[in-house]
Amino acid sequence: MLVTTIDPGGIARVTLDRPDRHNAFDEALIAALAAAFTTLGADPHVRAIVLAGNGKSFCAGADIAWMRRAGDWTEAENRADAMKLSDMLQAIDTCPKPVIARVHGAVAGGGVGLVACADMAVAIDGAQFRLSEVRLGLTPATISPFVVARIGTGQARRWFLTAEAFGAAAAQRMGLVHETAADADAADAVIADWLAHIAKAAPGAVADAKQLVRDVAGRAIDDDLRGLTAARIAARRASAEGREGLAAFFDKRQPGWSA
Repeated sequence: MLVTTIDPGGIARVTLDRPDRHNAFDEALIAALAAAFTTLGADPHVRAIVLAGNGKSFCAGADIAWMRRAGDWTEAENRADAMKLSDMLQAIDTCPKPVIARVHGAVAGGGVGLVACADMAVAIDGAQFRLSEVRLGLTPATISPFVVARIGTGQARRWFLTAEAFGAAAAQRMGLVHETAADADAADAVIADWLAHIAKAAPGAVADAKQLVRDVAGRAIDDDLRGLTAARIAARRASAEGREGLAAFFDKRQPGWSA
């Protein structure tokens, strides 16, 4: 249900592998994704993670059989189950490695949540996104913190309420994905370009930069925030990566991490 590989360059590929179910979530897939991103995030050999789906769809949201089972659970059981989904999304969102989503086909409900948790996303033309929960009498509650952070409240107030389908171009306009691609080869070229840039960056600095975005987003530019950012750059300058990066720049050579 989940295929994970790591190439010699440290690029991990996590592929949803339930094509007969359009890679829809169930308890097992949620647990496997949480474990994979926790493990890869802690692996010093991993430089970036590409998240994709096998078959016709990236991820069509919740598996029908899983939803049917949940309908017979108590509210407490449903809450515990929803927290497992939230924990999985959090593991992707806070993973210290850059996460790239390669998106195609149907992307519904929790699949949109996966895209929102990625640092970079490219959608292949023909992808169809839908926040479909209200048509089932539900709401996109568990994925909402991640999706609203990505597309903003103005966009969420439309798409959460109408459950309309939208394509790759609309997803790019609202900021859910960063690029669109005509086909799979073009999407892979976009990803290869992103990975080439990531390979030139210091791994620790990349992780710190990702956390920096989370720490400063939405905060007032006050003395506390300015002090925090001053401390963060001071720590980076004094770090081994910072010293190596500056030395390589002045010596006109490549830093050690870009070999």
